[in-house]
Amino acid sequence: MTAPTIAIIDYGMGNLRSVAKAVEAAGGAVRIVTRPGEIGDAAGLVLPGVGALADCVGALRSSGLAGALADWIAADRPFLGVCLGLQALFEHSEEGDTPGLGIFRGRIVRFRLPAGLKVPHMGWNTVRFTRPDHPLAAGLAAEGEEFYFVHSYYCVPEDPALVLAECDYGVRFTAAIARGRCHATQFHPEKSQAKGIRLYRNFVTLCAGAVPAGYAG
Repeated sequence: MTAPTIAIIDYGMGNLRSVAKAVEAAGGAVRIVTRPGEIGDAAGLVLPGVGALADCVGALRSSGLAGALADWIAADRPFLGVCLGLQALFEHSEEGDTPGLGIFRGRIVRFRLPAGLKVPHMGWNTVRFTRPDHPLAAGLAAEGEEFYFVHSYYCVPEDPALVLAECDYGVRFTAAIARGRCHATQFHPEKSQAKGIRLYRNFVTLCAGAVPAGYAG
């Protein structure tokens, strides 16, 4: 398989280097983009992120990448959002009372946890795929895989059919979403060792127009 070019959005913040290395380890050819015109003929688009949602959305809008990203997803081209790159897709966040990109209906809420559980939710936790036949989950156990999280907020999609995976941390929350060829994870696959690279490899394979190994759908 020829390595597909994966455009990774650089909006001045986020875990760009680790995501780029993970995409390369998964077989993709990385192109870092800061403006819409640089996306070009890329086969896939990735929005990584850590930090504040308001800064992320503001930077995407000012660069023109917000519109390009929305058009990309509307055209059902392969997309992967990571952490803040998932949260930015929704309508509104409690973090700073911030509007998101509004690509999906729903909101981002802060953890309200029982005594003894700390915010942020940080470290390894079990992710269960609610749609185990989805190609992004190929080769990953539906009953649970360990992935790495760092977040204080989580998404509440209006449409439950959007949910791809869930996790428990004082409350059951959405750990990943998927619709068409748009995917996003609250956890960080690039920090999740072999299972995370497997998820990136599944995404790279989809970008190449192929079926991930182990896909049972």
